[in-house]
Order: sequence, then C-alpha cells, then structure tokens
Amino acid sequence: LGDWRVVLHSPYGDRVHAPWALAIAARLRERYGGMDVQALHTDDGIIIRVPDADEPPPAGIALVDPDEVSDLVTRELGGSALFSSRFRECASRALLLPRRQPGRRTPLWQQRQRSAQLLEIARRYPSFPIVLETVRECLQDVFDVPALAALLAEIAARRVRIVEVETGTPSPFGRSLLFRYVGAFMYEGDAPLAERRAQALSLDPALLAELLGSDGLRELLDPAVVADTERDLQHLSPSRRCRDAEDVADLLRTAGPLTAAEVAQRSADAGPEGAAAGWLADLAAARRAIEVRVAGQPMWAAVEDAGRLRDALGVPLPLGVPEAFTEPVADPLGDLVARFARTHGPFTAAAAAGRYGLGVAVVTLVLRRLAAAGRVVEGEFLPAGQAAVLTEAAAAAGLTEAAAAAGRAEAGSGTQWCDAEVLRLLRRRALARLRKEAEPVAPGVLARFLPAWHGMGYHRGPARRADAGAVLEAVERLAGAAVPASALETLVLPGRVPGYSPALLDELTSAGEVVWSGAGATGGGDGWLVLAPADSAQLLLPEPGEVSMTPVHSAVLEALGGGGALFFRTLSDRVAAVVGSQATDDREVAAAIWDLVWAGLLSNDTLAPLRVMLGGQQRRASPPRAAPRLTGSAGRRYGFGRPPMPTRTGPPTVSGRWSLTGGRDGGQAELTMRAHALALALLERHGVLTRGAVAAERVPGGYAAVYPVLRAMEEAGQCRRGYFVEGLGAAQFALPGAVDRMRAIADPEGRAEALVLAAADPAQPYGAALPWPERPEETPSAHRPGRKAGALVVLVHGHLVLYVERGGRTLLSWTDDAELLAPGAAALAAAVRDGALGRLTVERADGLPLGGHGSPLAQALEAAGFRPTPRGLRLRAG
Repeated sequence: LGDWRVVLHSPYGDRVHAPWALAIAARLRERYGGMDVQALHTDDGIIIRVPDADEPPPAGIALVDPDEVSDLVTRELGGSALFSSRFRECASRALLLPRRQPGRRTPLWQQRQRSAQLLEIARRYPSFPIVLETVRECLQDVFDVPALAALLAEIAARRVRIVEVETGTPSPFGRSLLFRYVGAFMYEGDAPLAERRAQALSLDPALLAELLGSDGLRELLDPAVVADTERDLQHLSPSRRCRDAEDVADLLRTAGPLTAAEVAQRSADAGPEGAAAGWLADLAAARRAIEVRVAGQPMWAAVEDAGRLRDALGVPLPLGVPEAFTEPVADPLGDLVARFARTHGPFTAAAAAGRYGLGVAVVTLVLRRLAAAGRVVEGEFLPAGQAAVLTEAAAAAGLTEAAAAAGRAEAGSGTQWCDAEVLRLLRRRALARLRKEAEPVAPGVLARFLPAWHGMGYHRGPARRADAGAVLEAVERLAGAAVPASALETLVLPGRVPGYSPALLDELTSAGEVVWSGAGATGGGDGWLVLAPADSAQLLLPEPGEVSMTPVHSAVLEALGGGGALFFRTLSDRVAAVVGSQATDDREVAAAIWDLVWAGLLSNDTLAPLRVMLGGQQRRASPPRAAPRLTGSAGRRYGFGRPPMPTRTGPPTVSGRWSLTGGRDGGQAELTMRAHALALALLERHGVLTRGAVAAERVPGGYAAVYPVLRAMEEAGQCRRGYFVEGLGAAQFALPGAVDRMRAIADPEGRAEALVLAAADPAQPYGAALPWPERPEETPSAHRPGRKAGALVVLVHGHLVLYVERGGRTLLSWTDDAELLAPGAAALAAAVRDGALGRLTVERADGLPLGGHGSPLAQALEAAGFRPTPRGLRLRAG
C-alpha cells in the first residue's frame, strides 16, 4: 500500500550484510527525515522497507564511505534487536540476571523484561562493562566490519558493480527474502523496551576503542601537521598575527587569558618593545580587557571572561568591571577547558591543568563531561615518541616547566584529548599532506587503467550479461562524448558490453531513455555521434553547429517546430506544404534531414537510419526517384500528393521518427548546470581527469571552463585533486575510488593483454590524456597518428603498438618487439574475423610497402592470419 521493498542481492554472507543493513537504514532515515525504515539481513541479501515514498530509494543509498562505515555501524548498533539479544546473553553470563528458582527455566519474556530494565539503567553509564562487551561482541564476533569496508572500497573503485532493477513482482530469490521479512517483523510491535530505548545509548569511545584494539589516528596524524595546525590555532603563524588593537581584542576572546609576552609573540611587531603593550593599554582604558593573575602569572583577558575566571578559578577581578560581564554562567570551568581544546592540537589533561593552575583530576572530570557531549575526543593521536611535540606546543602556550613535565609523562602514557572540530581539521590536513606525498604512477599505468575503468579488457571487473541495463551503463559513461558513428556499434559499445546487439540500444532510444545527436559530419556517411541519458541530455548534448540553410532545411525545422516526433512521410508532406510551389522529392528532404542531424539539430528514436548510411545500403539499392509533388487542387485531383510504391514509407536512410533535439535558453542558471553536469560526466568517464583529456573532448572553453566546478567539487569532498599520473600536470582531479584502482593495476602482470580500440574512443588515452609516443627518427613515414574517425589503435598492456589509418591501408608501429607485436597483430586479426572491421588490406607500414619485406611487423601479421597479395597483406572477415 505505497510501501517500497528494496532487495539487495549479495553473496557476501550474513556477517557482511548485517552491518551493511544498519548503515543503509541509517542513511535512509537521514534521507527521509527520520522515517521508520526497517531492514532485514540474511546470508543471501538485504531487504529494506521504505514506507509511503513517491519513488524508490536509489541504488546509490547502499554506497557508504569505507572510512566512515565503522563509526556509522557503531552508532546504529545500539538500536538493533541484535544488540538487545546479545546484551541479554552477556548479562546472563555475568550473572547479572540470576534465576529466582535455579531448578526451573525462566520464561523468555521474563528474561527480556529484566534485561530491558537492566539496560535502562546501564545506558546512563558510558563505561558500563557489559554494554561495552556487548558492542565488542557484535562488532568483532558477529559482524565482519573490515570485510564490509573492503567491499565498499571495491565498489568505489568500480571493481564491484551495483545493478539497479525495478520489478512489479519479486523474483524467486526476492520472494524468499520477503517471506523472512514478514516473519521477522510479525511481532515487531512487541519489541522489548531495551530495543526501543537503546537508541539513546551512550558509549565510552575511548574504552570501546581499547576493547576493539583500535590504534586511533596515531598512524595518520603527522606530528609536523599537528605542530603547524597548533601554530595557526594559537595565532603564532605569520598570517594570523595581530596587527592592531582590534586583532588583540579578538585574540583574547578566542585564545583566552594570555601574558603580555604571549600577546607580543602573537603580534606582527613581536619585539619586546613592540606595539602590543600599547594595544593592551588602549583596550584596558576602553574597559575591553582586564589584567588578572591566573596560575600565579599576570595575564590579560577579555572583559567578557570576567565572570568565568572568577567563578571557575577564583580570580579576583579589578575594579570597574561592568556588572553585565560579572553575571554567572552555566559552566564556567567547562567553557575555559573547551576553549583551551579549541585552540590547541592534541593535548593532555596535565597541560590544561597547568595552564589554569588546577588539579589534573579536576580537569580530567571536565574533559570526560565534554567528551560525553561530543565536544572533545579522547584517544591516542600521537605516538609516545612524539610527545615532544605536545610539550613544545605547551611551552609555546606559556606552560610552566612542571606542567610541561607532567604533560610529557602523560603523553608517554597515551592519554590525549582533542577538540572534535580540531581533530577533523587535523585529519583533513594530514590527508592533504599524504596526497601531496603520494608518488604518482607512470603514464603507462593510465593507459592500462582507462580501458579497465570503461569495463574493457582483463581488468574490466566482473562480467555482466548483455542487456539494456548494461548498455545504459555504458552510455552513462560515454554521456556527452563525441565518438565516430562508424565505431559506435563495432568497437565502442561491443568492447564495453560483451554480446552487444544493436537491438539493445534501439530498445533504449525507442523507450526514450537514451538520446543521440550528431556533432559534425566527416564524409562518407560517417560523422561524430553523442549519446546521453534522456534525463541529462539537454545538459550534455553539444551546442548545434552551423548548416547551410535552404528552403527545404527551414521547412524541416518548421514542420518539427510544433513538438513531437514525425515519420518521414508525414514530415515530407509537411515540408512540401511549407515549400509551396517548389517541387521537392524524397532525396532532397532526406539530404536536408541528415545535414540537420550532423549539425545537432535533429535526432531519431532509433539508430536504424544511421546504420543504413554507414552500411552504404542507399548506394547499393537506391529507390526510384519520386515524381515531383504538385501542391494544391491539382495534386489532390490527380493523386500526385504521395509518391507511388515502394517509397510510401520513405528511403531506409530516414526511417524512424524524427524530432528536434531541443532548444536551450542560454541563461546563467543553465550555464552553471551545464558546467556542473559536464564536470561530473568527465570525472565519471575518465576516473582521473587531466587537462589533455578535457582538450581532446573539445569542451567549449577548454579546461578553464570546468576547472572552477572541479575545484568546488573537491572542496565538497566529491573528488580529489593531486598529482596522480607523472608528467601530466599538477591540476589532476579524480574520483575517490579511481586512484586506488589505478594504483592497484600499476604492477605489471605476466599476461600481455591486447585491445583494439577506436582512436577517438574515450577509453583510448593517447592523443588525449597522454601524448602520442615518439617514433624512431629513421622511420620515413609522413603519416601522423591522430584521434580521427575511422582510425584504430592496438594497445598491448597499455603500450601503443599499432595505429591503423582509416580504411586500413596504412599502418604505423612503435616497436619491433615480438612479445608486443604478436598479441597486437592477433588482436587486430580477431577484430577483422569478428566482423568489426570488415576486410582489411594493409599496403604500407611505417611509410614502406609491407608485402614481402620480412619485417617483424609483417611476420607478426602473417602469423596472425594475414595473407600476402600483390597489394599487401589481406585478411577477410569470417
């Protein structure tokens, strides 16, 4: 009754599905504003119920950041039935639920009731050992969270695919899961109190990390990053020093009480006789700063802190403090300690206690209270050997030698504290530093990665059955990219979808899920073609090009201007009516249609007419020329308004329904949306995006047009910027999982994999992201490789081995190594035999006649099946 059942079929077992279900349910509750979402997991998958939603949740809801899944599962665990049942078992083992009559069995309902009462009390204490043991048992004994994180990383790297299917009835596997779902939630209303109230459960994160054996962030946080961040927080870095009295007033409010020497350290004029003393005097005269004694030292403080210092530390206040600033506050000591945490990196309780002249135990209690509220975090952020960084930072903050010594001892013990926001900042900076230090891969690795990213070759990942969904996925990766029409269904799509059939693409275009458009003619019936999903077509299809307009061209546009799609005969009749007295025939209208198609103004709901154009069927079996049309009453009287058979439905080159590709208003909002959609499409297509890849796609405005969008996406965490591939410039952007996958295939493998690609295929990096390799200087060939329509390249394990000019008569090679030439020639021969290239006759190679000169290339081609002829080496299809 309006509820959606989402079934995630997966073979990874209950230990992975259980925490995954918790994470997915949490994301759905966030998406739908706290709506009650129920999830069930089994060994065969996960089933989720989303009540009363207009649309089903997208498949992307199952994608969770691998770095965040552990914390997310831990937060959600307390509200699960598993936690309640395991808590009951742990409490029974600990003899906290003794039997009143040892000789008799206690009913289950009574055990659940008593367990709920115990959990109601235990949830008030974050360090209650049975609660922590229950969490540890769930996370380590029941769940396999590391395996889930590894699986999510594989999904992010595109080595594992999630396929989305919507059905009216459940599949046999889905029906089995639904049956279990009904059984699991039949008595959901009778859930015990513990399971309903456990969501308010609070845990001691430090103790839980100790039980789980977590090392915290010790391996991630670089001490140098911590020191730099601490200098920024303490206004000790040159860019953050004070330049006038107003800056000093802000410093006292944000950093807390400081000595005069410390204020001078944080001033642009840091000399002992600098301007800091005068600024402090001016603030004191204006009653904006007061001089007090804290921990036995004279310090300056903002007047707004007068009440806090008096109530928390017992500091006597000077005369003249306005009454408004002496009002009591709710938590004066908590405010001071929280501010100390906000202005320092990882610190110890002894360091904070020494700053304010308090006992370590007092400050520790305050820090634990702040940790329970999520404002500070306890853990091991720096190794014990790096405790000197903490002591150095403490000295910069003005601590006494005794406090520094206490901090050194406590730092060695591993007990450290950090403000939650500061910890996030440290993590971001540490990751940025690691990103800069990451060693870029060689350019050849990108040549192996890019075809794999497109689902081609040995590294393609799991195979998928050829269906419309697989073709749609390939189209989404190609969205907005211009590819040669002649290569689309011979190399581009078959390489991505094994077993591809043209009927699959027609199924998508006729259903309105995929739209295609021309992007310029190249001659011989060929041209550049752009595909895009219908929902993003208006943002990704190229701007219309120029066309020499005639009355017939204008009439075609006018006939289709009213919207909708027309078959050729109806369109031709309307064109004749618009042209009026001028005679038109099918050939003129068809030629005008194709001029407008290659200009990007018209499209069709099928690619059948394009296949006819590419196959030359029009030249081999041209229909008889239609008689001129007579308009008006004469045409109707003598029946000349429609040409005779067999052209009643029009030539085969114009079959299907024709329509306009759609106009664009060109407003600022649309330009921004187009730039964002283009940047997303480029990232999805290339994985690792470089300046050369953008230039090869002829993006209007070039790299500068999409760079601001990519930079904003990086700031939003949607992509990463870094130096990932050596020699391709510093401004490279990548999707999170793409870099890991590229580095995973960086090590050469024993298998020499060969791929035949269209030279202009986005999966072919040479001439785009990578420059064309240099060829031997002694080669007399005047031919230059290029990303041209009709040209082919042969890659062997990422190395460019062969380049085949359009028509196949001329060939360029880059090596004489038989270990590369043999698989490359074999792959080229296999493409010919499969019918992807037709008959191929190679006449010249590297500027020389190929037949009979016994070069390593000729030997490799003959070994692959090419046969010598007077004109060269030939191989036929079949």
